[in-house]
Amino acid sequence: QVQLVESGGGLVQPGGSLRLSCAASGSIFSINAMGWFRQAPGKEREFVAQIRWSGGNTYYADSVKGRFTISRDNAKNTVYLQMNSLKPEDTAVYYCAAQRTWPLSWGDYWGQGTQVTVSS
Repeated sequence: QVQLVESGGGLVQPGGSLRLSCAASGSIFSINAMGWFRQAPGKEREFVAQIRWSGGNTYYADSVKGRFTISRDNAKNTVYLQMNSLKPEDTAVYYCAAQRTWPLSWGDYWGQGTQVTVSS
């Protein structure tokens, strides 16, 4: 089993920045991909960003490309999502996901989510 714990969500003004963290624990040796999804009320859960644990390859949804950056810290078993130039439409619950294979399609393990609200 792999446990994922997100943190860093909160309320931010449009144009502001926020950094999310996802700490992984458990059988992390089996994980090859980690990433972020988000879900707004009444909408489908959508892919945001992913990173290959070994090598650091990254891939982003078009909606966040150029604004969001995913990164990892192997020593801390943690993945980050740096979110800049935030827009109201970025408001959602953000979920961390981990998968045994690369690329990330739909995670094998999920965190509980952290709320991000972009509003003035």
